[in-house]
Amino acid sequence: MAGAAAPAAAAEPDGGNGRLAGRDFTTLPIAEEKVALTFDCGSGPDGVDAVLAALGTRALPATFFMTGRFASAHAAAARRIAGAYPVGNHSMTHPAFPGLRREQRVEEVRSAAYAIERAVGRPPVPLFRFPFGEVDRESIADVNAEGYTCVRWTVDTLGWKGAAAGVTTDTVVARVLDALTPGAIVLMHVGRTGTADPSTVDATALPHVIEAIAGRGYGFTSLEALMG
Repeated sequence: MAGAAAPAAAAEPDGGNGRLAGRDFTTLPIAEEKVALTFDCGSGPDGVDAVLAALGTRALPATFFMTGRFASAHAAAARRIAGAYPVGNHSMTHPAFPGLRREQRVEEVRSAAYAIERAVGRPPVPLFRFPFGEVDRESIADVNAEGYTCVRWTVDTLGWKGAAAGVTTDTVVARVLDALTPGAIVLMHVGRTGTADPSTVDATALPHVIEAIAGRGYGFTSLEALMG
């Protein structure tokens, strides 16, 4: 954990928007046939350029959830991401929040915000994604108290498991299509899972995911509806 991070003053929960408090959103509160593409940045940056290129080709909205550790270790990649898309908070070191004490959870959130701002020149947007998706009521309350809305996902492509685990472009596309619903939040990752598996399945699959979603008549949207 980055002890050098300057503590930030806690913001009013959810920026004062109480309707968003106490929840870990799995879908957007919209009726339109649109999905939100989201990308976690917690491991390596290997797929960043491919992801940005695929999104940029169609000028699609997206949101990235970044750990402070990623921002510190891969500042150039973090700046490329933040230059085009909103960046949310994904904790400093990616621990499971229910196993932490309240002060540890607060430190994780604040340290990440500090590291992201130091790397990209602005603080993260007021959206938070729990590492591993592990959450309890107390963790949500602590994150809300720091000014963030909690965002989960509708479908995880499982691209983070890598090709060595049998994940392919076809399996990624199939998972997304099976979960299509108005307001669906799609979780993908920008990097590989580890040195033993150099694949970046989500980055490779993304153009095909976009084409498949559009082929079903769905459009794309941002997470703006959850930003107060």
